Amino acid sequence: MKKISLLLALAIGVIGGSSFINTDDGGLGKTMPSVMLENLDGDQINSADLDNDGNPIVISFWATWCKPCRLELNTIMEEYETMQDSMGLKLIAVSIDDERNKSKVRPVVDAEGWDYDVWLDSNSDLKRAMGVNYPPQTFVLNGEGKIVYSHVGFVPGDEEDLYDFLWDLHENKETTSSH
Repeated sequence: MKKISLLLALAIGVIGGSSFINTDDGGLGKTMPSVMLENLDGDQINSADLDNDGNPIVISFWATWCKPCRLELNTIMEEYETMQDSMGLKLIAVSIDDERNKSKVRPVVDAEGWDYDVWLDSNSDLKRAMGVNYPPQTFVLNGEGKIVYSHVGFVPGDEEDLYDFLWDLHENKETTSSH
């Protein structure tokens, strides 16, 4: 009976599209784990060294074969430049394509015209360390590098919740930093 309940809950979560994670499972309050990755130029990156001069960072786990992932990243791109200019936002798109498919990442990024930093997690080390089960999953790090938001899935309209969260985070930073 427990298996049936678990499968039913999982099916509802998958079919239902997106779901917010507001528990410890979402990593809230934690910092980025230390995992070695590479960017599209083949440079080695330690995820724990991520810094954005006290400004928020969005981390989006995606894959070339994931239509909701690409839709989310395309939708965010529409407001990204404005958010970069206004709040110093940085977005890192972490591809979870495996070794066989990682050669498809750059052509997708170029074709979509994404102006994001792109990291390759072809061994799923960061994906596992952050508890990502399926893409897209989006995290927000505040100016101190703490995970303050986690969202699984994407349906049109979800970006508005992300934007609202980011603007609130930015306004609260402005309020607290001005005192």
